[in-house]
Amino acid sequence: MKLVVATHGHCFDGLASAVLFTHLARALHDGEPLELSYRACGYGAGQARADDAMLTGDENAILDYRYHPSEKLSWYFDHHRTAFASDEDRAHFEARRNNGHFFYDAEATSCTKLIAQLAREHFGVEAPALAELVAWADRIDSARFESAEQAVDRSDAVMQLVSVVEHYGDDAFLARFVPELLTRSLREVAALPEVLARYRPLGKKHDRFVDRVKQQSLRQGRVVFVDLTEEVLDSVGKFVTYALFPDSVYSVIIGLMKHGPKISVGYNPWSGRPRDADISSICARYGGGGHPVVGGIAFTNAEIERARLVAREIAAELAGS
Repeated sequence: MKLVVATHGHCFDGLASAVLFTHLARALHDGEPLELSYRACGYGAGQARADDAMLTGDENAILDYRYHPSEKLSWYFDHHRTAFASDEDRAHFEARRNNGHFFYDAEATSCTKLIAQLAREHFGVEAPALAELVAWADRIDSARFESAEQAVDRSDAVMQLVSVVEHYGDDAFLARFVPELLTRSLREVAALPEVLARYRPLGKKHDRFVDRVKQQSLRQGRVVFVDLTEEVLDSVGKFVTYALFPDSVYSVIIGLMKHGPKISVGYNPWSGRPRDADISSICARYGGGGHPVVGGIAFTNAEIERARLVAREIAAELAGS
């Protein structure tokens, strides 16, 4: 049987979700040969979408990514508040969730943990060997670090692997590392020479990113606004502003990625002040999405001026909330 697994690309939770789902699928099809292919999905210009053209397997799964109302879809797991682009999409999902393969929980702290829990509760499939991977994916996706400094620290090999996934996590990367994480421990994979080699240049870029944030940050009351569109970025560090401005409550960062500008919006859980805005709803108004505490919006390169305007609007809204 051919099984296509479409998951959030360039995302540690997306990668880990594919690992947990593969473990579940193999357990449910024990003894049956499975041909698995992995597709990395994104929301930015030029990134692949989980649509009918992608869902070419005998069975097809979408993980940690926006719902696609297709009769080809066999499995669905997600936890984003913005999982459904329309009421029609939500209705399509609700009509199929009774088949036991369609799951959504906006309260879940990560898609990986959600799949692990449902595999155990609904299918009787345990994954003790993957417990460390589940714990790390949940910690990263829910920002459950002890401090902002810990969240941006890359001295731990697992955090270095996270950076590698965020930068390189395309189809080929998923096909290479999902099987590795099913047969090796998380720390063994993080210590692989090819992972370390890929991280070395990223560590220097991370340091450069921190310097740029320091130079470009503009404090607007309880919000830190950062415009990094003067040159192309490889990735955006979501927690850097919280380490630099510990008492800030929200951050709005606009960066120029290779496919176009991207706005990242977040709540600082270490600020000591309550969150009073739903970031996923704010981002959804502009075509983006995410969670109540973090979200993003992607634009094409032709929309850079609009992206800057939207970023300023969001910063002003959060500053005045």
